[in-house]
Amino acid sequence: MAAGQDLIELKFRLSDGTDIGPHKYSPSTTVQSLKEKILAQWPKEKENGPRTINDLKLINAGKILENNRTLADSRLPVGELPGGLITMHVVVRPPIADKKNDKLLNDSPEKPRCSCSIL
Repeated sequence: MAAGQDLIELKFRLSDGTDIGPHKYSPSTTVQSLKEKILAQWPKEKENGPRTINDLKLINAGKILENNRTLADSRLPVGELPGGLITMHVVVRPPIADKKNDKLLNDSPEKPRCSCSIL
């Protein structure tokens, strides 16, 4: 089997329905590494974007993926979709308020907002 056939093609669906990707990744790629790539490619025009990888959660097949796991560890359904594209959902944690000063940790003058979308 050629090395290109071992790669997993992923795209990341944001809460507003837009996508980052698709790109191909090795099965040994960690979830933390994926989050770093998402953070670097996050659309700058979107408000309330993530500041760190800890603000991101990746969901695949209804499961939240752990940072220290690899794509292979996460048991992605690669065999079921030969050459298929896997879509992972990205959830951004809203900013956390500082109780002492009653302001957001990211120095935003707004109160935290949460948005959910059911796809």
